[in-house]
Amino acid sequence: MARIVVVDDSKLMRNLLRTILEQAGHEVETWEDVTAGEVAGRITAANPDLLVTDFQMPGCNGLTLVRMARKARPDLPVVLLTATHDPAVTDALKSQPDSRLLHKPLREEDLLEAVVNLLPQS
Repeated sequence: MARIVVVDDSKLMRNLLRTILEQAGHEVETWEDVTAGEVAGRITAANPDLLVTDFQMPGCNGLTLVRMARKARPDLPVVLLTATHDPAVTDALKSQPDSRLLHKPLREEDLLEAVVNLLPQS
């Protein structure tokens, strides 16, 4: 079982991700939104094994959130969700280690595969 933080501005998406991940046996904490200035502190307090975040959110986009979270936890694996097929997003994520980009609409099996591949094997 892993501890996973899910960040998405859509309540429907947060609830869907929580359900999928909890049914797979993980402990999930969801955040509706977060500002860039508070990411590191919240990541430190939550101490997750994995971060799942939307790319496009008001206030703090997913790449900014990932960069700020990794200031607190450089080794934090990340799943970034996006509805855009902008090559700039893909290129920016390529520079992030231990990350996966998943496109919406999301397939449950793709999410679970990414989680398994990013989490340390025990």
